[in-house]
Amino acid sequence: MSRRVVRQSKFRHVFGQAVKADQMYEDIRVSKVTWDSSFCAVNPKFLAIIVESGGGGAFMVLPLSKVSREAHGGWEVLKVDLVMGSAFRVLDIDWCPHNDNVIASASEDTTVMVWQIPDYVPVRNLTEPVVTLEGHSKRVGIISWHPTARNVLLSAGCDNLVILWNVGTGESLLVLEDMHTDLIYNVGWNRNGSLLVTTCKDKKVRVIDPRKQEIIAEKNKPHDGARPIRAIFMADGKIFTTGFSKMSERQLGLWDLKNFEEPIALQEMDTSNGVLLPFYDSDSSIVYLCGKGDSSIRYFEITDEAPYVHYLNTYSSKEPQRGMGFMPKRGLDVSKCEIARFFKLHERKCEPIVMTVPRK
Repeated sequence: MSRRVVRQSKFRHVFGQAVKADQMYEDIRVSKVTWDSSFCAVNPKFLAIIVESGGGGAFMVLPLSKVSREAHGGWEVLKVDLVMGSAFRVLDIDWCPHNDNVIASASEDTTVMVWQIPDYVPVRNLTEPVVTLEGHSKRVGIISWHPTARNVLLSAGCDNLVILWNVGTGESLLVLEDMHTDLIYNVGWNRNGSLLVTTCKDKKVRVIDPRKQEIIAEKNKPHDGARPIRAIFMADGKIFTTGFSKMSERQLGLWDLKNFEEPIALQEMDTSNGVLLPFYDSDSSIVYLCGKGDSSIRYFEITDEAPYVHYLNTYSSKEPQRGMGFMPKRGLDVSKCEIARFFKLHERKCEPIVMTVPRK
């Protein structure tokens, strides 16, 4: 009689749960712009969401604690005025990892703006950024702060340029040009910020050393399909990708830079049009996959033993997600065994989802 050996993992029972209705952020009109951004950025103090607004681009900033019971007994989210400043729509936002009051926004008007958000609720809209960064010739769709160096911000635009900025002086540190032949889909830092991974419409994944300004590894067609690819670094330097097969099935892949030709793991998941947004927790080595338009979050554990990418579980809900925010580790309530928290965008609200590992 054969016995099936169950792989030992601390995270076999990651349990996802939505908060109660009175803890959600209501009456938010999420942006309808067709761009594969997460539309949401969150840190331990604030929740920022790109919203629809008349007269240009705007995003809303809400203090996380701003869900409060009113005297009349109903629940209401206190409105925080919109951060405006661009006449064009905002495509991406990112909180600074070194200062919880600083956020950057990228928009269709080719500019990147950096904002200082006060701790108190301002009476009027914020319209003046601390600094405006100008250097792109087409709309800017991707921004990402450097994980370890203060005041260094990366932007990638539809002009196929990647620019690193010194936010303190408002000047560009370096411009990575002639590396991408087409639209850049996403850019990700490695853990210490020494390398970049980019995906592009030309179906290539590139690993770039920004200091040397050269491509150190390149993979053509990690996924055969024509739809967008996403790539992120793992803590050990491996690269995790999501994409589509020729038959339009969604795939995930794990790659080692030492042998970039063959994947360590390549799995097919399902057939759906939504681009999979990967969110990675380096402490637990779990990757969460949230598809645009899906109503589920799948999570996988990345290990050093075959099959390397282990399916853990799926959190499912009824309504599809328009976007997703991922709380940094320092914003979690570890006393309640919380290992991750998502902020799921619906059409008119934002719903926090808590991931916990129950104790025995």
